[in-house]
Amino acid sequence: MLVLTRKAGESIVIGNEVVITVLEVRGGQIRLGVDAPRNLAVHRAEIYQQVMEENQAASKTASDEVPEILKTTASSIILRNPDGQP
Repeated sequence: MLVLTRKAGESIVIGNEVVITVLEVRGGQIRLGVDAPRNLAVHRAEIYQQVMEENQAASKTASDEVPEILKTTASSIILRNPDGQP
């Protein structure tokens, strides 16, 4: 981990497109500004972790339901002629 010391108004650059600027230092809090391309997701670490956990839970639920969905869909496809009649 790279550790840097910055004062209010100073910045760091990540790659060619991301600039992080210290906006304000007040007590035990630091306000940061992040200038990054719109196609690059920027999240607080705790929000990112929550999104990852929810995505994993959703993918497990979806994969558990897939066999039943396939059975239902397959039976409706098999029972119908190309003209849509049973």
